[in-house]
Amino acid sequence: MRNSGTFLAPSLSIVIFLLLIPEDFCVEIIGGNEVTPHSKPYMALLKGESICSGALIAENWVLTAAHCKGIKKGQVILGAHSVSKREPEKQIMFIKKAFPYPCYDKDTHEGDLKLLQLDKKAKINKNVAILNLPKKGDDVKPGTMCHVAGWGLIHNNKLSYSDTLREVNITVIDRKICNDRNHYNYNPVIGLNMLCAGNLKGGKDSCNGDSGSPLICQGTFRGITAFGMPGKCGDPRGPGIYTFLSNKHLNWIINTMNGEV
Repeated sequence: MRNSGTFLAPSLSIVIFLLLIPEDFCVEIIGGNEVTPHSKPYMALLKGESICSGALIAENWVLTAAHCKGIKKGQVILGAHSVSKREPEKQIMFIKKAFPYPCYDKDTHEGDLKLLQLDKKAKINKNVAILNLPKKGDDVKPGTMCHVAGWGLIHNNKLSYSDTLREVNITVIDRKICNDRNHYNYNPVIGLNMLCAGNLKGGKDSCNGDSGSPLICQGTFRGITAFGMPGKCGDPRGPGIYTFLSNKHLNWIINTMNGEV
């Protein structure tokens, strides 16, 4: 997923394309590790047409990516570590209403964020906790260390998602580098409302199924996992792109939760 709706119901051609990627090219979340169970209590597992992630930002609000489809009729699971196992820590919720960012553009990937209002309030405890939004949308400097977690693909060439929550450490990369001819080459444009993060040598990245997961930089929530080069998770030419929690995005989030939108 982590790109657009195309990954939610992969066509045969996409499956074939994925199978052509060298097996040793991309492993785990990509280059990450399984987290200590329930050590990221803000994580939300979204089960719709496929797997997505999100962050619990209030007792009954989850922030995720706009391109995550089919979530409205699915489940929002808080307190999860394993996707498949019955865990007493899990709290299963349903969505009362979804609020996609009104200016989301699936072609340019601008504004790829969505708020989910849950049908009931979460019970806050050591396994389920709120991730605070940043007080203001200060830009994140290149070289800043961040981390992202999710239940996404663990191999480019296998349509196998991780059953347990995994995390990888990544670094913010200058937008100029991400836009140059050796990377995205302005297709699409990596703009000021996006963050580019990964590893210039490759091998560390989020992947399909990690969409909507929060990007945490130096302890602060800074972005939402959005997209990357299709079938090339961990490729140094296509670092992961994250929707930046800019001031305009933060204002929309707060106003929407306050019922002002």
